[in-house]
Amino acid sequence: MTAALTPPTLQTLPDAIAANVVRARSRTRARLMAVVKADAYGHGAAPVARAAVAAGASWLGTTDVGDAVAIRAAGLRTPILTWLNPSGIDAEASAAHAIDVAVGSVDELETLLLQRAPAAVRVHLHVDAGMAREGCPEREWETLIARARAAHVDGRIEVRGLMGHLPSADRGDPAANAPAVERMRRARAAVVRAGFGPLLAHLAATSGTLTDPATHLDMVRVGAGLVGIDPSGRTALTGASRLTAPVVHSRAVAVGTAIGYDGSHVTTAETHLSVLPLGYADGMPREISRDAFVEIEGLSHRIVGRVSMDQIVVDTGPRRYARGTTATIFGPGGTTAPTIHDWAHWSGSIAHTIVTGIGARVRRSIA
Repeated sequence: MTAALTPPTLQTLPDAIAANVVRARSRTRARLMAVVKADAYGHGAAPVARAAVAAGASWLGTTDVGDAVAIRAAGLRTPILTWLNPSGIDAEASAAHAIDVAVGSVDELETLLLQRAPAAVRVHLHVDAGMAREGCPEREWETLIARARAAHVDGRIEVRGLMGHLPSADRGDPAANAPAVERMRRARAAVVRAGFGPLLAHLAATSGTLTDPATHLDMVRVGAGLVGIDPSGRTALTGASRLTAPVVHSRAVAVGTAIGYDGSHVTTAETHLSVLPLGYADGMPREISRDAFVEIEGLSHRIVGRVSMDQIVVDTGPRRYARGTTATIFGPGGTTAPTIHDWAHWSGSIAHTIVTGIGARVRRSIA
């Protein structure tokens, strides 16, 4: 009987998430929102949310009401804000599950107000702070705020917050953030003129949180930072996942052996090869540098040949690994294994795409 293999597995590390939250909280006096969008950057929204809240996050954030409802179903009662809402805002679900929603245009607000809800929907006004992406442009602020104020007075919505996004926070340069901070100052003044009391204002994401206190306002939103990514590159955070795969085949090959499609790599000496059952269908970047490697039993082994849809090949030199031996594709750092930052460098991308791209065939687990 053939022994079962441990399949490719992405393991989430809650202790690392907690450490990253503690690190971010040490940089600010503002409240901290843990943004768990895109299934917490591929790490699992519910477990990441639990770890973040236990470490001191007082809000959660995601991009869709449906995702927020799933977090509620997992037992979390922490305040949640959703923005973007690609399927539209479900007012009934938002009110029923106490989920705040961001509204970034008059049209979006009017569509929300057409729906019936069991209670007032809790709203954050979303203003464009300089990205020309989502968020209400400044020339329309007064109209949006006035309409929101009327609906607030009528009891149809409860306006609780004011939000924007920093367009240049990844530079780690407060001067680059100053125009967005000034826009938020003007937006705050506009809501006060409209008769609102203090609203919870938030602008900074991970990089702003870690590099620029002027952007913190009342709350900061940390997403990538939860899983060990500081887009500014100014703060060392802890990777929050480990990707492993078993060796499924090993063989000795002679000098001059062509490997993979089109023989893109040819051996220059006798060596051993091991095949791992992960490929670009699982999120492994197809285009990687020749420096890319994995770790097996504490040793680095270079990936050779093309990344296929379902597998990669590594050159293990004089060592022949048994079927089922575990290879670490990436880990949290501090060991021989590469990190998500290494993979981003090898593929000419960013660490965000590495973790969010891990496919559904890869098993998930929690440490």
